[in-house]
Amino acid sequence: MSTFKEMLQASFKSNDTEEWLDVHFTRPIGLVFALFWNKLGVHPNVITILSIFLGIGAAYMFYYTDLWHNVAGVVLLMFANFCDSTDGQMARLTGKKTLVGRVLDGFSGDVWFVAIYIALCLRMMYQYIPGTAVHWGLIIWALAVVAGIFCHSPQASLADYYRQIHLFFLKGKAGSELDNSDQQRAIYDSLPKHKWFARLFYFNYSKYCKSQEKRTPRFQAFFKEYLKISGEDAEPGNESLAVSKVRADFVEGSRPLMKYTNLLTFNSRAICLYITCLLNCPWVYLLFEILVLTVLYVHMHSRHEHLCETMLGELKS
Repeated sequence: MSTFKEMLQASFKSNDTEEWLDVHFTRPIGLVFALFWNKLGVHPNVITILSIFLGIGAAYMFYYTDLWHNVAGVVLLMFANFCDSTDGQMARLTGKKTLVGRVLDGFSGDVWFVAIYIALCLRMMYQYIPGTAVHWGLIIWALAVVAGIFCHSPQASLADYYRQIHLFFLKGKAGSELDNSDQQRAIYDSLPKHKWFARLFYFNYSKYCKSQEKRTPRFQAFFKEYLKISGEDAEPGNESLAVSKVRADFVEGSRPLMKYTNLLTFNSRAICLYITCLLNCPWVYLLFEILVLTVLYVHMHSRHEHLCETMLGELKS
């Protein structure tokens, strides 16, 4: 029988792509929840749905300005994140991976933050802009749109893409979810019209993959050349020495960038959100996404594309 530590390690995607806070806090608690829910026969998708309600509940609490409502919001969002961790860990440990699960997993986090942005805007629009006698009004809604649509969304999607790229070169195709937009579109085209749910998922997912590919032209060029020498089905341990070296070199170059992908996902946003809501200045959270995380995003993107350009040059030399 596996020990708790062994099961915890098995529930990680990889050590490189796990944040310190997740390794030492979120994942262990998530695994306890996962073992508990699995013992009761609860499916991971049910846990994901629960996380959606918890996230919406957190947003409702963040609407208020008093301390105890905001403490409750922090607790609810933390539990939403535990549930989000739990469903992924359960799926990896039990093999209970489904199309509905993939849809819900991506959908849940979006629902949390859309609800939170709306709550913060409703909370602040009649407050005064610091140092002025002017209400935030529509300005705060404009900030939320910029932070959510033009910053948060592309930041998180590219960070996830870089994680999946890293996992692909580290563990192979079976250890990642690095998908191709053309392949996802082909699946959509092959599905009969009565399977409307699956068609809707693959249609939107192919567009999501396409947006990631458009922002990474140097990686796409490198990856195309890499697949020519490795083949579509090459896996670690079942490849030539030349391919193995390329894979190892890419992982070595990609590993330092994982700290940026981690910063651009949940924890740094959540910590900033918690602090600013508790101090009743959540507008700072929106500026944090727009200014600080955008700088990290640009830096991460630039370094990753430079890595891919260097690797492409090595492949062609």
